[in-house]
Amino acid sequence: MSARDAGGRHPARLVGERLRLAYDDRVVVEDLSVAIPTGRLSVIVGPNACGKSTLLRALARLLAPRHGAVLLDGDEIRRLPTREVARRLGMLPQQPVAPDGIVVADLVARGRHPHQRWFRQWSTADARAVERALVVTGTADLADRPVDELSGGQRQRVWIAMALAQDTPILLLDEPTTFLDLAHQVDVLDLLRELNVRDGRTIVCVLHDLNLACRYADHLVAMRAGAVVAEGRPGDVVTEATVEHVFGLAAKVVTDPVAGTPMVVPIGRGPGAGAPGAQEGGS
Repeated sequence: MSARDAGGRHPARLVGERLRLAYDDRVVVEDLSVAIPTGRLSVIVGPNACGKSTLLRALARLLAPRHGAVLLDGDEIRRLPTREVARRLGMLPQQPVAPDGIVVADLVARGRHPHQRWFRQWSTADARAVERALVVTGTADLADRPVDELSGGQRQRVWIAMALAQDTPILLLDEPTTFLDLAHQVDVLDLLRELNVRDGRTIVCVLHDLNLACRYADHLVAMRAGAVVAEGRPGDVVTEATVEHVFGLAAKVVTDPVAGTPMVVPIGRGPGAGAPGAQEGGS
């Protein structure tokens, strides 16, 4: 697979080549190749257990491939020093757990650990990076609050602030909107889009909501059964045939009246499902 997007303009700094990914004897991903467009917001979608999070973990060097390789700037990622990878790529996993009693500023400061050396401890640059991450994520007023006292939306912003303080050009996030209400989901995705546009940061997310994925993604990767079924712009990827193939769901794809992106309207599975009056018991 080429390390460039369809337009040939953005060389991919993060590439997976012919990956086989497994847990013990259970193979989850087989012979998968993917190139992440640099400076874009990419979203991986697909049904449960299709390998989305497994792929993200491999791209972040949290899971070693049984076959194939992940390349970061052309170097095989597993051969790079851990601290070097952490300066170039940040990962926010599902449901991260904060140490008991830690306050927001201290948690965000942990994002600076890859930049520390035994001979160079906390610096002015570190302080500036933490302050900027707090300001950008709107969490500066929470700096002295214990993380475990925050709401779900506040806590997610704090975790993103920690990842931003790491100051990496590539940021991977595994289901960053899980357990958030719709308003907070939009807040988090608006923030990621802002970071992408303003800083040119390469962002890759796993999302469950296909309509939000279509609205925010520059590049969409649709997976099924451990394989990439389609990838590209949401308007090219999200068709009625692809939705049915990937999710096993009959749906109409219409235009989002706000964003102009594809919007999936499920038809349903049962007789008359989704038809007006089908649930009303009329005569």
